[in-house]
Amino acid sequence: MAARDVLTKNQLCVLEKLEAASGPLSAYTLLDQLRERGFRAPLQVYRALDTLVKSGFVHRLESINSFVACAEPHDHSHSMTAFAICDTCGQVTEMSDHDVDHRLDEWVRSTGFAAKKAVIEFRGTCAKCLAQAA
Repeated sequence: MAARDVLTKNQLCVLEKLEAASGPLSAYTLLDQLRERGFRAPLQVYRALDTLVKSGFVHRLESINSFVACAEPHDHSHSMTAFAICDTCGQVTEMSDHDVDHRLDEWVRSTGFAAKKAVIEFRGTCAKCLAQAA
């Protein structure tokens, strides 16, 4: 993960909004929330998000086309990251496990495939929402 002090003003604004959010945010939601800070165009948000994802500060949740701040510092370039996304409250839990990553990497390589990254998303109901429904 890169150091925060190399981030631009726009990148830092986007990252701070994601870190303060209670759930994932879309680029357009970020734009709406950042208009008071001078953001006027979606491109400003998308450029900041692109850099933040590449730098390991933010993850893109493919299935819901939204973004979350990284829960913990780890190397994103070679590790599998999984997310549990609650369909009820929107809570996202980030998981990364070296052993699972290693096993999946061995399996993929055995097929002759050269993977660049892996993201696994579980959709369902979190423990809190399950308990409230009971």
